[in-house]
Amino acid sequence: MNMKPMDWLKELEKLGLEVRARLAHARQQGHDMASPVAHQAGDTIFAIDRHVEPAIEAAAATWAKEDVHITLIAEGLGDDGVKTFGPSDAKHRYRVMIDPIDGTRNIMYDKRSAWFLAMVAPDRGSDTRLSDAIASVMVELPTSKQGLADAFSAIRGSGSIGKRVGLMDHITRALPVGPSSASTLYSGFGQVSNFFPGTKILAGELMERIVRRTLGDVSPGSASVFEDQYISTGGQMVELIMGRDRFCCDLRPLFYQILQKQTGVSISGLECHPYDMAGWLAAKQAGVELTDGWGRELDIPLDVHSPVHWCGYANGSLRQAIEPVIREWLLEKGIEP
Repeated sequence: MNMKPMDWLKELEKLGLEVRARLAHARQQGHDMASPVAHQAGDTIFAIDRHVEPAIEAAAATWAKEDVHITLIAEGLGDDGVKTFGPSDAKHRYRVMIDPIDGTRNIMYDKRSAWFLAMVAPDRGSDTRLSDAIASVMVELPTSKQGLADAFSAIRGSGSIGKRVGLMDHITRALPVGPSSASTLYSGFGQVSNFFPGTKILAGELMERIVRRTLGDVSPGSASVFEDQYISTGGQMVELIMGRDRFCCDLRPLFYQILQKQTGVSISGLECHPYDMAGWLAAKQAGVELTDGWGRELDIPLDVHSPVHWCGYANGSLRQAIEPVIREWLLEKGIEP
């Protein structure tokens, strides 16, 4: 049976809630969360991941019926991050890309929410792209002290829907979504992702350039722009969706190119991958303007290894002000689109 986008939305959100429940149970039982157990699918796999991976595969198996074939793309599925379910000659074929825990280190140490991210697209084989998404969900994986948790979802051609649920009373309330309408970064949050040593100097230099070119010199004794280094692509997009951040970009793959050009040494640290972008449709349809680092349409293959650079703007005015600065800076560093 062919599954409609709304059917997929329900199934993906149901899986996200199952992942949330499994993490809460593991935490309550005092299970190991932080031990590294493997390096697969472009990232380190921790003990926390093993608590939820069985739920992902079990769900995919239920989606694959007599006439449905599922290609699942996710961390923890071996080196290629791909596993198939259902008959190979099925009439209806889908690609489902999932990041079960985006922001692993946040939730591993109970510091800040992580996010379950998932999207589905009609299967066009290796040509399937992010832009083929027909449904997407983002489900908050809360810390132990939280009493509320959020979820966002979207189907192609409609707006993004936000929900907030009480973790004790299980009452669900509508959550209005909408990016900031501010036309500048002044007195707001905006940042160039600057998570790990290696690219911090470049990230700081670019952010200084953006602020100086768009706002001028900082006045003594004042702070013109604030930043929030949320170590989760999904979390960063949620901040944009909810109007709390005005701008965010993650250019680590481009930074590595710059470093290689400067040093002659191939440098490649941890970077964003396609599964980190599985919440893309929910952010886009909430009104967030998303591009690659050069300002082009953000459209990437559905795999676990491709490096991803991206920029998110709360509105067109901010994009118009900041995008040329980024492009100019990258060209000055000697790299081309």
